[in-house]
Amino acid sequence: MPAVFLRDRSFLRVTGAEAEAFLHNLVTTDLVSLGADEARPGALLTPQGKILFDFMIWRDGSGFLLETDAVQKDGLLKRLTMYRLRAPVDFAAIESEGVTVAWGENKVENRRDSRFAKAGITLTRTPGQHGDDTEALYQTVRIANGIAVSGLDFALQDAFPHDVLMDLNGGLGFRKGCYVGQEVVSRMQHRGTARRRVVIVTGSTGLPATGTELTAGGKPIGTLGSTDGTKGLAIVRIDRAGEAIAAGTPILAVDREVSVALPAWSGLSFPAQADEASA
Repeated sequence: MPAVFLRDRSFLRVTGAEAEAFLHNLVTTDLVSLGADEARPGALLTPQGKILFDFMIWRDGSGFLLETDAVQKDGLLKRLTMYRLRAPVDFAAIESEGVTVAWGENKVENRRDSRFAKAGITLTRTPGQHGDDTEALYQTVRIANGIAVSGLDFALQDAFPHDVLMDLNGGLGFRKGCYVGQEVVSRMQHRGTARRRVVIVTGSTGLPATGTELTAGGKPIGTLGSTDGTKGLAIVRIDRAGEAIAAGTPILAVDREVSVALPAWSGLSFPAQADEASA
């Protein structure tokens, strides 16, 4: 079964006497409940509650490893250093680049990705290269299960955690104290005001390019992200998509009719009317 090396991933190590408390009070992930064999998604938000940096995080001895996109590494390190002040916490960039993701019978035994676990798939993440299967295999399983990534499916500083299902995949802790952007996230959760969500897009033929607008009745409802042949991901207004589905109005990607579905593991459904959308 597949073991795929993703070379565009980088790591930061966070150590020190207060590493857990420092990160727990800063990022979205609940680190107190984080298991030793688990990797969870997380984010550092803007004060307005939008995703500034995103990553996977797991325990590394008494410290933590943050796996992020290589283009984010330096910026994330700088931002963490800014927040450190006098806390007894240290940061280090790991020299080795890339991560191996594996699933199925031959999965590499390391940290289990909680996002895939929600979809019933045991997928592990291990620093370094431990496989050479084509990256297309990983993109296929990722897209098929509605797992969005920054850069392809959403732009940093443009999406709220709810938009990319972090409230459902282990990336948001609702029983922890304050962190940057927490008030906005909490308000969206308790008021049920999340309107944009990741959906799986299916076409009868190959989908158009990433960034293509999805429309219904001539009005925009979202934007196409990653694509894999006839499958893709998009972040859409689920209230508008629900209205279109209920009315039998075609959803189009340019001139191609497509269908949209919320990931089954999310437990979400499309509202039939705009005022019924909820988280």
